[in-house]
Amino acid sequence: LYTENHSSSVLSSHPAKENHHKRWSSASCAVGAASSFATTLVTFPVYKTIFRQQLHALSITEAIGQLRQEGLAGFARGIAPPLLARTLQGALMYGTHDNLLRAFSDRSPGPYSLRDRAFAGLLSGFLEALAFGPFERVQNVLQDGRTVRRFPTTWSILEEFNSYAPKERLALGYYRGLSLILTRNGLGCALYFSFKDPLRDGLSDRALPRWLPALVSGSVNGTAISFLLFPLGVLIANVQSQVGKEETLKLPAAAAAVWRARGRKATLLYRGGSLLILRAGVTWGLTTAIYDFSLFVSWNRTELKGSASLLI
Repeated sequence: LYTENHSSSVLSSHPAKENHHKRWSSASCAVGAASSFATTLVTFPVYKTIFRQQLHALSITEAIGQLRQEGLAGFARGIAPPLLARTLQGALMYGTHDNLLRAFSDRSPGPYSLRDRAFAGLLSGFLEALAFGPFERVQNVLQDGRTVRRFPTTWSILEEFNSYAPKERLALGYYRGLSLILTRNGLGCALYFSFKDPLRDGLSDRALPRWLPALVSGSVNGTAISFLLFPLGVLIANVQSQVGKEETLKLPAAAAAVWRARGRKATLLYRGGSLLILRAGVTWGLTTAIYDFSLFVSWNRTELKGSASLLI
């Protein structure tokens, strides 16, 4: 079980902490990429349905009906950006967090504190937002049914953004809504990494199968955080679906427009909340379980190789 602390993100007594002259560990990057790739493929249908609900305040039935009308090609539209982005995103998020924690432990020996886990998560979330904000921007434009004729392909969107002046290319093009994405990703990662491992380690003491504590921990944390930040996701989806100067609203105006479109009811801001629970639970549960188990196997192999070299 994980009580032996072989997972690198929480190893309060990880031997690597005694060998910090190694500047960067790539194991968590590779495992994070693989786990994110797998879960993105599994959960994309649910994600796209939620996006339509966020954008148009549709019920589940209405969103699914809209997607059915667009056919298989329309349904698959927009899958490439999240697949690529979240694979790289997993590598950056887990890799950065793991290595930042190892760096922090140079200054404060002993178990990783809640403050260190939260701060490392916050920084990894900020880096994630800066690196992959443009992917989300393109994805949101592609998945908006109102833009199909105007922007039939990813290339057509890139051409539009590149036609702007340099400053507007970032503010109105690739990084529209950046402050919102920084807030969501930074806060989300800080909360996720703060509570993921303590919950997993607590469940590990109950003699459960090795994969189950990580699955439950990821599901519970991912669901709770996603539900908490869901209204912010609604605002991001609406802000990033705007293309062109004539369609651009400033943040307060965009927030007011979303509030009016939802009938000034908080419950309508949570349209898609039921599917959110399913998607977040599956996504973060699988990602966390695959990540922790794969890193556990990787660490065991490293220990075996080290033992064999000593025998030789």
